[in-house]
Amino acid sequence: MPVLPDGWTPGGPLIPRSLQTEYAARPLGVDVARPRFSWIAAAPGYGATQSAYRVLVASAPELLTPDAADVWDSGKVESARTFGVEYEGPSAARTRYHWTVQLWDGLDREGVWAEPEWFETGLLGEGFGAARWIGGRTDSAPLLRRAFTIDGTVRRARLYASGLGYADLRLNGQPVTDAVLDPGFTAYDHTVLYGTHDVTVLLATGENVVGAELGRGFFGLTTANIWRWHEAPWTADPRLIARLVVEYDDGRITEIGTDESWRITGGPTLSDSLYAGETYDGRRALPGWDSAGFDASSWTTAAIAEAPKGKLTAQAHEPIRVIETVDPVEVTEVRPGVWIADFGRTVAGWTRLSVTAPAGTTISLTHGETVANGNVEAKNIHVEGDRIQRDEYIAAGHGAETWEPRFSYKGFRYVQIEGARADVQLRVANSDVRGVTRFTSTQSAYEQYERAMRRTVLSNLHGIPTDTPCYEKNGWTGDAQVGAPTMLATLDLARFFTKWLGDIRDSQADSGQLPVIVPSSGWGFTELSPATEWPTVYPILLREMYRWYGDERLLREHWESLDRYLAWELGRVEDGLSVSVLGDWLPPGYSEGPAPEDRRLTGTAYLYRAVLAAAEIGELIGAPNDYAKAAADLADGLNRAFLDRDAARYRSADDPDYRQTSNAVPLAFGIVPADLVERVAAGLAADVEARGFHLNTGCLGVGVLLPVLTAHGYGDVATKVALQRDYPSWGYWFGLGADTMWEMWEENSRSRNHYFQGTVVQWIFENVAGLRVLGAGCEQILVRPDARTEVDSASIRTETIRGRVAVSWMKTSRVLSLEVQVPVGTTAEVQVPSAAAADVTAVPHAFAGEPTYAGGYTIYTVPAGQWHFTSRSA
Repeated sequence: MPVLPDGWTPGGPLIPRSLQTEYAARPLGVDVARPRFSWIAAAPGYGATQSAYRVLVASAPELLTPDAADVWDSGKVESARTFGVEYEGPSAARTRYHWTVQLWDGLDREGVWAEPEWFETGLLGEGFGAARWIGGRTDSAPLLRRAFTIDGTVRRARLYASGLGYADLRLNGQPVTDAVLDPGFTAYDHTVLYGTHDVTVLLATGENVVGAELGRGFFGLTTANIWRWHEAPWTADPRLIARLVVEYDDGRITEIGTDESWRITGGPTLSDSLYAGETYDGRRALPGWDSAGFDASSWTTAAIAEAPKGKLTAQAHEPIRVIETVDPVEVTEVRPGVWIADFGRTVAGWTRLSVTAPAGTTISLTHGETVANGNVEAKNIHVEGDRIQRDEYIAAGHGAETWEPRFSYKGFRYVQIEGARADVQLRVANSDVRGVTRFTSTQSAYEQYERAMRRTVLSNLHGIPTDTPCYEKNGWTGDAQVGAPTMLATLDLARFFTKWLGDIRDSQADSGQLPVIVPSSGWGFTELSPATEWPTVYPILLREMYRWYGDERLLREHWESLDRYLAWELGRVEDGLSVSVLGDWLPPGYSEGPAPEDRRLTGTAYLYRAVLAAAEIGELIGAPNDYAKAAADLADGLNRAFLDRDAARYRSADDPDYRQTSNAVPLAFGIVPADLVERVAAGLAADVEARGFHLNTGCLGVGVLLPVLTAHGYGDVATKVALQRDYPSWGYWFGLGADTMWEMWEENSRSRNHYFQGTVVQWIFENVAGLRVLGAGCEQILVRPDARTEVDSASIRTETIRGRVAVSWMKTSRVLSLEVQVPVGTTAEVQVPSAAAADVTAVPHAFAGEPTYAGGYTIYTVPAGQWHFTSRSA
């Protein structure tokens, strides 16, 4: 250990903060027997480490002491682990457990106990008891209700419920939750999600009423579409299962479960469709239907409905919520009786309207991302019928009326209002995931791209990662594959992607094959198959989850399914190559698909990357495999078929032109033979320059092009591509008024809220700001700002599973100032641009150690702390 300056310590006693259970603070309804704890270890000074921890679990917070903890005491465990710590105590259903943790630092100094936190288990093995699935034939979205009596002081009440496809749950006239479009979409013949709701404060002494209005969602979708959601194996009319458990202060427990004692009727929502929209008849509204005293004698008895085949499991990922309410920036009457509201942003959600109109007046709201010839464009060639993204409200005629849909969402910027003048507001809705990263730069274009990508990603998070909220709403695996690194660097997606990885496993065929959309109705196994680059998201996303969250349990849980999938992929390799039908989707000039090229090139490259990731996963969890050899064989096959060694270029007989993706992808994945790497990279840079510093990549190449150029010394070329303003480029979109990423490079792009071409943001984070997370739950990071052309400063701050990581640099003339914040448990390799190591100073020098020098960078390896580096020759 270095000699310490006066007043400095190698980190003070550790303070545990941000305690979570299964990636959530105070979760209700934890449905795993051995939930995992995590915390962030914080300490002042430099070089702090955690050497041990002790976890206490008790039935009440006042019992969280070493002598009184009545549930579980881990004892002092010698470990630096701060996440994935498994609870090993008893786990009863519907029980709240309180916990805390104490840490020891690297000098074995004992720290203080953390402020107590809690988690509450779900139904676990109890299930829904005597409750049954109920429903019934109605002429509109069904309303279900059940009256019951409360005859004492309620200590705690929980409502466990699943309504398929969606349920708007009510208790005594109040919403049970602020979640919308709930529960989350799954492959219902494998998994059905239920929610856990604390309804204690909603109950009252005397008569109470619990109710639900049900929407169709993807479970009961009737709108005919190319993906056959209307013919999915689970397709059925809406239904509900619920179990209300009421615990009294005197120890009594009463339950209300769904059965024939419930009543049902058709409500005012005449139709609902995720593609077509909703129709609501205000004249059919039943005020007070979900409250005590309402006369439901005309309602019929609910029928016992067939249970879906899927296993009922507690919903662990973040629900969809209304995130923001926005007024229009402009409302224009484009012709008599027709208005268009412009909300000034492209998002996902719906419109809330307020109107005063005679009874029976139909007000229509048509949503779209563009306006043409005085009309909002709302069309979808993959869905039958003329009605797309249109809501209709039929006025009750009783004065001011306010309404918003509850069972569909739209992708739009504009809404066309017809039938009567109405005030409208935008209700932004998406999975309520937490933002973890803040980026700034003196290069305004980079900030613009980051904001646009964040908005685009959020618009496509609705329980699954979708491709576009305006058209498909499908979980395309290829989109998530290319987008995942940027998405994980921007948002906390630990729970979200854990859920979707379960959807991938549920969607797997007996053969091991995976579809191109997840969940799937059965479509996507043959229609666009084989499409190697798309479902290889499975191992890649698992590895990314390990990189960001260190989630070994996830790797173990998915290994068997992953192994079966890769066996299927490798079983169809011919002559060392993987056949694929999709390829580099939507490059410039090819708005119908990939460019004319042999798609075995990208297919084989992505399979190589997938099996290499699987080899790493197998090593991490101790699962023997031959994937490293399979990867080597695929690399050999690809190079034999497509590498022109004389020209140092990858191409196929189908290519009429140089394809940047065909060369950038092998470089990015490490497939290019070592003796040709420099020449292949130079050829790539030369092609970009010959095109006036334009790309010609689709969604597969766009995310690797700029990183590859930068990694091989062509950062200035990458910067010119990034800052390009004419077609094809991101700047071209924004010159046309874009505020999100588009599906296509062309001005007439079909979707204007599509993230798979927006992965330039990964390069901005990793190369411009200079922060790269290397693996094992951010155990190692690399700081290397190597794309500094046209930028005077940049900063990035990210909340990781170990704590805050921050990088900030500023350059004045040749002097570069670099600040780096490293949390406890993380080691940073900091590469400071410089002409010589002697030109760099580090503060505090005593803790930074002696640097090395290579390739224009002075390199320090530093532990936890706040570091400052200055280069006089950047």
